[in-house]
Amino acid sequence: MTAGLVRCGHCGQANRVPAAAAGTPRCGPCRTVSPALEQLARDLAGKVKLVKVNVDTSPQTSQRFGVQAIPTLLVMHRGQVTARQTGAVPLAALRTWVDSALAAAG
Repeated sequence: MTAGLVRCGHCGQANRVPAAAAGTPRCGPCRTVSPALEQLARDLAGKVKLVKVNVDTSPQTSQRFGVQAIPTLLVMHRGQVTARQTGAVPLAALRTWVDSALAAAG
């Protein structure tokens, strides 16, 4: 079975997958971070709004915020970036990071 390169539809990262793989491929960072972010958004409903941006389809947005790695997470308050996290981290670490960013934003 020959493997091919497939770009993740969520973050754009190229991943090597078997040619006969079923389903829609998602890369490791998306598999790790997306469920954690979605849980965090549910836990903090009314306090935060989760927005995902695909850098392949929105290059202007990634340039505007200086995104150079995937995933890059930003906490924004009143249009300004107040915290930045690069790389996949588990839910507990994301929660601590977001809580700190919210506290700092006031």
